[in-house]
Amino acid sequence: MNTYKRFPINFVEGKGSYLWDENGAKYLDFTSGIATCNLGHVPENVMQAIQQQLSRLWHTSNLFPIENQEKLADLLTSQSCLDQAFFCNSGAEANEAAIKLVRAYSKAKKGNNPVIAAFSQSFHGRTMATVSATGQEKIRAGFEPLLEGFIHFPFNDFNSLGKIKDAAPAAVMLELIQGEGGVIPAKQEWIDELVKVCKEEDILLVVDEVQTGMGRTGTLFAYEQYCFEPDIVTLAKGLGSGFPIGAMLAKEAVATAFQPGSHGSTFGGNPLASAAGLATVNELTTSTVLENAITASESLYTILLKLQIRFPFIKSIRGKGLLIGMEIDGEAGSIIDFALQENLLLVSAGPQVVRLLPPLTITKDEIEDFEEKFSIALERYMEA
Repeated sequence: MNTYKRFPINFVEGKGSYLWDENGAKYLDFTSGIATCNLGHVPENVMQAIQQQLSRLWHTSNLFPIENQEKLADLLTSQSCLDQAFFCNSGAEANEAAIKLVRAYSKAKKGNNPVIAAFSQSFHGRTMATVSATGQEKIRAGFEPLLEGFIHFPFNDFNSLGKIKDAAPAAVMLELIQGEGGVIPAKQEWIDELVKVCKEEDILLVVDEVQTGMGRTGTLFAYEQYCFEPDIVTLAKGLGSGFPIGAMLAKEAVATAFQPGSHGSTFGGNPLASAAGLATVNELTTSTVLENAITASESLYTILLKLQIRFPFIKSIRGKGLLIGMEIDGEAGSIIDFALQENLLLVSAGPQVVRLLPPLTITKDEIEDFEEKFSIALERYMEA
């Protein structure tokens, strides 16, 4: 169906930071499948794990224990402040699970009609519940009536905190860096106050880490950099290195609101998906990938700040780790098109923000390749 505006390129092979099309042309990929291929394309350890599992067992359903799933749950909870995991197939499904868990927990504990507070410019998915939670009119338009039970407040706005307190929602749901909303990081001082309000008012804190999780910001989870413990975290994208898998992690006291029959997923966490997830998280937690992401981020910011001096239409550079947004005075799509002519793949985050999402494994030579290609694209944009 006509749901995507696609680039006219057919990719047939990928490795590391590069993709090759059907004609053999080589492209430097700074999209990572939209923050999904965090270990680069076809990472060796993940490929081997999937191949081994392919020859053994593909699917049984969650009516039976799944060894890889249990190992992945243990690994994710041991590396986080959460206690239990539910596995699904995507970020939207992970957020759906979180919304259901919030409602189940609130009704069991307080017996009320639970409301979830979310924020302007947020993005939580494309299902009806996650569209209703999303704070962007362009995502919501045409799908009314939206689901009840969501209220929205301005992001990074201290005046919102008192209004959230007065509204007394069951939970607050947010991204610590609004990716689709323009790569807008939460302010530390605002998060500190939001966490304080949630603790004082017994409001659950749900962090959508679908895009920021799995090392994208330089730590396994973005919440680690903000120094607090959420009650629920949602994951997908980078969790399976491109193999579809999502997860919702929760504190034990909250997770107990789910009982057999409360929620489910036929394919969620099946042996193949869990093998990909387990190999991915093992690589992220036992190698130097996260350290490399931090070093690469520093190099890219240095390059972008130099380019900002050369090109006055660059208004700001923001983000964390290897989730970087470059706001321009103009159309981001035009810069992306010029970059494509240089065999550099970029993606936008709204009409005026170019989003940079290289693999966490990006090398020094590949960063130099990016600088050369991107500089030419910016020069062509300025001359156009």
